[in-house]
Amino acid sequence: MSAVRASRFLQADAPRRIGVSFEFFPPKTAEMEQALWEAIGRLAPLQPNFVSVTYGAGGSTRERTHATVKRILAETMLTPAAHLTCVAAERAEIDEVITAYAQAGVRHIVALRGDPPGGAGERYTPHPGGYRNAADLVSGIRRIADIEVSVSAYPEKHPDSPSVVADIDMLKAKVDAGATRAITQFFFENSLYFRYLDRVRASGIDIPIVPGILPVQNFKQTRNFAARTGASVPDWLAERFEGLEDDPATRKLIAAAVAAEQVLDLVDHGVTDFHFYTMNRADLVYAICHLLGLRPDKEPSDGRREDSGIRARSRAATERA
Repeated sequence: MSAVRASRFLQADAPRRIGVSFEFFPPKTAEMEQALWEAIGRLAPLQPNFVSVTYGAGGSTRERTHATVKRILAETMLTPAAHLTCVAAERAEIDEVITAYAQAGVRHIVALRGDPPGGAGERYTPHPGGYRNAADLVSGIRRIADIEVSVSAYPEKHPDSPSVVADIDMLKAKVDAGATRAITQFFFENSLYFRYLDRVRASGIDIPIVPGILPVQNFKQTRNFAARTGASVPDWLAERFEGLEDDPATRKLIAAAVAAEQVLDLVDHGVTDFHFYTMNRADLVYAICHLLGLRPDKEPSDGRREDSGIRARSRAATERA
């Protein structure tokens, strides 16, 4: 007799048991800006817990990150979580950013050490007048404002960490400083996540450790990204995409199947929250969320579809005027 699979009972009309969040990156061009907002518009009606906006290496996208977060606040009902790093900046400069976010209405920050200006692979050196590391940054955020703080976690350890034990010690320091959630680096073998979770719990850390899921939009790009971040790419994954370089339609179907297999297995093992690295593309993530039982808001009785994410906030402002 086969075991009952929890993923078989993710019904759209049942009480919501699955929580999701989405990560976006700030656009560099007008074309990328359009793609970003199309993705936000597609995913917003799924009512994510929050959406995060990344920071470039060395804070290189700082202004674009700020602009994207402010637009999300102004034009949507989504809860934005602004990424913030402590690379190449003085403490006072970062404190000003934290204060500005708080004054703008941001109530969630993803606090990261960040990559050096040269990107992953360059040796990290704390700014002499800045925050030393992510734990120090979390402490600074909590000192300045009443803001929820999420941090990163690494099932295969951070590339700069000497060991998994040292990596978990750093996570504990971030929690002790005030972090209330950790989001993992992406992974493709679920056993890595569960092994890491066991070690984290054994160390006394009890905050949510939310798995980060990366649907493979482009296998070559994903493999290069994984090499820079210390995530492994198993041989079976490479074999699934082999020979599909010039076949985008089949590649997309394989990507959906791989991601679906991963998240449904996590659900079957008790996971209820997921963070998706969208790469500013909605289709694969939307399909996976559908499998997880998530549906957009239903149409009102008058037959008009209400987009709960985009323009709802600005519409409400107009009504109050």
